[in-house]
Amino acid sequence: MDDIMAMPSSDSEKNLEYRVYKCSSFTTPFVPENILVDKPSDQNSRWSTDNDNYPQYMTLKLQEPAIVKRITFGKFEKTHVCNVKKFQVYGGINPESMLKLAEGGQRNDAIPETFELKCTIGANKHYFPVRYVKIVVLQSWGPNMNCSMWHVKLTGINDHNLVKIGLDWLQEYQKREVIRLCIKHFRKYQQQEIVDTLERVTGTLVEDPQLSVLYDLLVVKGNHIKAEEFIANAICTGLLDEYINDQLYQVVWQKISIPDLKPGMRGGHQMVLDPSTEILYLFGGWNGNQDLADLWAYDINTSTWTLICSDTSAVGGPSARSCHKMCLDPERRQIFLLGRYLDTQFRTTENLKSDFFVYDIGCDKWTQISEDTAAVGGPELIFDHQMLMDIEKRTIYIFGGRILIPPMTQEENTLSTGDLNFSGLFSYHVPTGTWQKLAHDIGRPNIQNLPSIKSRVGHSMLFNPASRKLYIFAGQRGKDYLNDFFTYEVDTNKVENINLNELSTKDTSHIPAAGFTQRATIDPELGEIYVLSGLSKDKDKRDENVQNSLWVYNIKSNKWVCIYKNENLGEKYWAKRQNFEPCPRFAHQLVYNPVKKVHYLFGGNPGRSCVPKLRLDDFWQLELRRPSHEQILDKCKLIIRKYKFAELAVVDTFEALDYLQTQVAEIIDHKDEQQIKELHMLTSLLFCNQFGHKELSDEDDEISKFCELGLNEKDKRQRIHSRRTELYDKLSEFFPESLTQPRVNLTDILPL
Repeated sequence: MDDIMAMPSSDSEKNLEYRVYKCSSFTTPFVPENILVDKPSDQNSRWSTDNDNYPQYMTLKLQEPAIVKRITFGKFEKTHVCNVKKFQVYGGINPESMLKLAEGGQRNDAIPETFELKCTIGANKHYFPVRYVKIVVLQSWGPNMNCSMWHVKLTGINDHNLVKIGLDWLQEYQKREVIRLCIKHFRKYQQQEIVDTLERVTGTLVEDPQLSVLYDLLVVKGNHIKAEEFIANAICTGLLDEYINDQLYQVVWQKISIPDLKPGMRGGHQMVLDPSTEILYLFGGWNGNQDLADLWAYDINTSTWTLICSDTSAVGGPSARSCHKMCLDPERRQIFLLGRYLDTQFRTTENLKSDFFVYDIGCDKWTQISEDTAAVGGPELIFDHQMLMDIEKRTIYIFGGRILIPPMTQEENTLSTGDLNFSGLFSYHVPTGTWQKLAHDIGRPNIQNLPSIKSRVGHSMLFNPASRKLYIFAGQRGKDYLNDFFTYEVDTNKVENINLNELSTKDTSHIPAAGFTQRATIDPELGEIYVLSGLSKDKDKRDENVQNSLWVYNIKSNKWVCIYKNENLGEKYWAKRQNFEPCPRFAHQLVYNPVKKVHYLFGGNPGRSCVPKLRLDDFWQLELRRPSHEQILDKCKLIIRKYKFAELAVVDTFEALDYLQTQVAEIIDHKDEQQIKELHMLTSLLFCNQFGHKELSDEDDEISKFCELGLNEKDKRQRIHSRRTELYDKLSEFFPESLTQPRVNLTDILPL
């Protein structure tokens, strides 16, 4: 059957029984079987590598094949230098042939961690049953220490019918892939009779018929012009969209200069953007001397700021404040506002009430929903929290933030740990005006027996309406800068950690650094999260840094990519760059228009110790651009024409030179130094190879293959076929793998 039936619910998942099949070490007394039971208080209940020479591994054998969906690692009752910092998990039906199922790292704590495993393969997500699970240990938390696994639990599906369907499909898939590899191999070596026989007898095609047309144009007929037309049509019909969406963004900053009326310098303010009207709203903040209560609107179409109100408290709205949060209901044109910060010296029992407001944009009217949300089941007065809205369900979610408490006596301050002052997760249902507490902070008494979440300040929280999940990451809790990443499913109250490659390592080249006041946005349509850095912590030096970086997280592939970074800290440098890119900052605001795919940034604190009260009032537009259809077409045309030149070079040097100077040169990007250099090298090597008086460097050798002369007719035909096949392989990389011939070659997997 083509597709496995609907995924079973989690109720049908169970713990899978296994035994230890093989290890790279059997350290005494920590024998492999100790991982079968979870005894976190027993120092001896673990398996350990016998040295720090990594990688080392342990292979587990299930009692019967199963669909393994998760792996859980138990730990010692406290942090331990032998905890696994970095690992990989493989699985397969036999121990000699396995597929990578997961890669990640464990935190160095006592809390068990569960990791999702790849359990489907193929374009249609077929179940992939396994019998063997191999855990490869790559690094421990302690330097030069061996690694220990205290407990391993496998969770998945062992329903006989589902597993059999998966095994049957896998067997057919393997047969089909072997045939496709053979067809590709014999086609490459011009054994067309064998290719025709294999296709006729097995009914298997080496690729999608659309790609076979391209193969016929290029390899069989050598019609490079028609091949270019084919690529142009493929781009227009969306066949290359997957490739384009995998390309890195180009970051384009543009400073928005407005000489007339505009908001002044500030940090800790709030902004929301209405994509339907393309109007951005800004409220409050701290200007370095005082809190503000002004409300502004920026019309993107006219590039103008309008001061709606200079003091909202005078018209029934919120008082001056900073570190508050706002969210927008664009359908009903309402802005909700909650929270604020007060210095300790100004706090009294009377002014520590959590007021809650809504602003009706159409009526230009503020309404106080509640004088104190804590009195009606909501959060206490908090600041540096996160707040967003599920527009479909008209439900607001508030998570984290520090709770403002009255000034304590010296004795109370000494006794307090400060850990009780973080707020949990709340929801507010707008139609009924009711609050619900969804999760406690881990440091507060759990009276209602609710789930516990580690709360924080300065974090990010985003809502993905497609998956109905909140995405929460980073922030600060006490002296700890956090880089954990987890989701909360709003309809089921399920919390799930997102485990990333390199998540727990010091190498921040693969994930954003532990951060505070970074700004994040989400594009549900593209399935991407964008994070602009703020104040981050250097893990090695324990220093705080304000540096520019922009990261993109792809929800589907579970990968972070850094697309922009400028770590320059010099004030003179940023003075020169003030009109080209924003200087590093924190306490800024970033909003996103998901329709036009444009970000807007305003203000913030540049973190200059010499001018501690300085705040910013610069306004920026940020666009993330992937290669256009035209650029991808030009890229493909350049590849095609270089290979066409290679064919001509085998036959006629002067015809090849003319083609190089006309057809190849016209498609070259003359602003790209690498392309210009390549063009010149092709010209020079054409004659150098002919007269044999140039010694090639490694860099030249890749290009010199285009200019092989002096061959006999048979060798020329073989060389031309080889080059056309190579060109076809290169162009195939632009198409989805589900449409192309196998990416590997039969000879690549031949055992030696």
